[in-house]
Amino acid sequence: MSTAQGARARARIEVTAAIKDEARRQLAAEGAAKLSLRSVARELGMVSSALYRYFPSRDELLTALIIDAYDSLGEAAEAAHATAADADHVRRWTAVCERVRAWALAHPHEYALIYGSPVPGYAAPETTVPAASRVGLLLIGIVRDAHRRPGLADLPLPGELRPEAERMAADLAPDLPPQAAVALVAAWAELFGLVGFELFGQFHRVVEDRETFFRHAAARLAHGVGLRP
Repeated sequence: MSTAQGARARARIEVTAAIKDEARRQLAAEGAAKLSLRSVARELGMVSSALYRYFPSRDELLTALIIDAYDSLGEAAEAAHATAADADHVRRWTAVCERVRAWALAHPHEYALIYGSPVPGYAAPETTVPAASRVGLLLIGIVRDAHRRPGLADLPLPGELRPEAERMAADLAPDLPPQAAVALVAAWAELFGLVGFELFGQFHRVVEDRETFFRHAAARLAHGVGLRP
């Protein structure tokens, strides 16, 4: 790459970062539904046509912000798991859950973008799936390790749920028992439900010591997917 090409590439990276930073600021102030390329361009002192060379539409900018948010959350969860790599399965699980909560509290507007109300007129494309899957795959990996030991409790599975459980297992984790796949999907939903309730104020005047409460709830989720200390 020539010196001129390298300078252009660096300039593009810097402008792209500036656009995203301004978009995140507007997300925090106005919400995702009111995000517009024109307002971002105006705040950056750019003409709209120049910004369109980086993001041709609002939806493409939203998609970039969503992928960044999922990746940031995934990196945080993976770092927490790495620090607990030598611990038992329950501690590895709760370390991931606690880091998810910590990330959400530190990035409330980005969390709202990926787990809050849908943005009117926007449908997330398939390109968001790999980043969105990082936390889920991490939790599946912990359960998979416990199953291989063996160290995974045998969970009950109602007969009427077995066809759906087998479909879930085939899609998500073919090497795990169907009942474990059902428990994992439920735990994943409960984890983000707990975080969302705290972040969006539903625990107001209900839960005071929220850190201790969450740690206990995360351990119960670990128990619910069959993990044991």
